[in-house]
Parts: sequence; structure tokens; C-alpha cells
Amino acid sequence: MSAFSAMMWNGFREARRNRVTVVVGVFAAVVLLSSTLVTEVTVTTFDRVLTDFGLGMMSIILVFLAVFLSSSLLSREIERRTIFLVVSKPVSRTQFLLARLAGTMLTLGALLVAMTLVFLSQLMLFRADITSTQLLASAGLWFELLVISSVGILFSSFAGPAVSAIATTGLYFTGHLTGDLYAIASRSESTFIQVLGKSIYYALPNLERVNFRPQATYALPVDASTFLSGAAYSVAWAGVLIALATVIFERRDFR
Repeated sequence: MSAFSAMMWNGFREARRNRVTVVVGVFAAVVLLSSTLVTEVTVTTFDRVLTDFGLGMMSIILVFLAVFLSSSLLSREIERRTIFLVVSKPVSRTQFLLARLAGTMLTLGALLVAMTLVFLSQLMLFRADITSTQLLASAGLWFELLVISSVGILFSSFAGPAVSAIATTGLYFTGHLTGDLYAIASRSESTFIQVLGKSIYYALPNLERVNFRPQATYALPVDASTFLSGAAYSVAWAGVLIALATVIFERRDFR
């Protein structure tokens, strides 16, 4: 097994030791208990509410977990002094960061698959429609988590876990509002506001590019080109963020 694979699987096992799999059980309990309430509240829009709530809860839980895992990733290694063992071996810091990101995404991917199966089981239990857009929304969430995890690793490469978590959470919310900022700036009569709004739009990742939950809620189709362009956009942003993180991490002094 290569050093990269060993570090990736080590990150996955470490997350499992932290009992992150309990998240799936919590998610299952929440969505199943909420289904009873939904059936009491609505009839005609039952499928829509069930889909919106299920995908929304999945997103909230996994985003929180992505922020927690990525923002505390490097600080845990430094506190335990295990970072000195890693960088003293013939393993580059860039390889170390990429392996840790891969381990985090493997953990989140496994949880996402498990939670999606719970969500689909819930839909079948209540005889609700299962559409391809629901599956695309779940897949799009993985690419959103990729960007968020990359942001968390970038901040953790030079800041503590608390600052990294706050900054990553802030960028998550901003990433879902960049499109609105662009639209507001475009309608402004002030040239300064227009330039500022468009600069923010292009300087920050637009997470709405891979957010297909509204389409899944209303059973609207999503064509392949839209999904693939959003996925490529997320991968490109993750590449830029990890490149910045490696530049900073390579120059960091652990003494």
C-alpha cells in the first residue's frame, strides 16, 4: 500500500473512531420521526415536503460534519505531535494534505451513501415518488462538501480550529448567496457596488452551482450538462483551494 493510500485510510479510520457513523443513525431517527408530523400537516404536497426535508437535513448534518472534520484536521495532528512523524518521512506536505482531504471525502461519501439509502427507504415506505433529480441532488451535495472541506483545510493550514470552523461556515453561507449578490449588484446604479458585487461573485465559490435540492423538491429535471458543469466547477475550485493550502502549509513552521 502506498503512503498516500495509507494516510487516506488512516484518516477514514480515525473519523470512524470518532463515531461519526452515529450521524447516520441520528439522521434516520430524525427523518422517520418527522415523517409522522409531515403526514399530519400536509396531504397534497406530501412528496415535496418529504423530499425537501430529507435532503435539507442531509445537507445540514453533512455540512456541519465537513466543517468539523476539515477545520480541525491539521490542528489535531499538530497537538498530538504526529505531524512531525509524517513530515520526517519521505512524504511531502502536499501529499499529506491531499491524503487527508481524500480521507475526509471518503468518510463523507460513505455517510452520504448511507443517508441517501435511508432517505430513499423513507420515500418507499410512504409510497412517495423517487426521481432521478433526487439522486442528482444527493450527488451534487458531495461536490459541495468537497469545496467546503477544501476551504476548511485551507483555513486550518494557517489558523486554529475555532477560527477555521467559523471562517468555513461563513464562506458556506456566502457561497449560497453569491448569485443573489451578483444580481443585486447588477441592478445597482452605483458603479462601485456593481464592481464590488461582481468581484465577490468571481472571488468566491458559488455553491448554488451544485445545489439541486429545489429542483428535486419540485420534481424538475436537471440535464446532464448542468450537473457536469457544476461538478467540474466544484472540482476546479477545490483544486485552487488545496493549491493555496499546500503553498501555505509548505512554509509553515511547526516548532
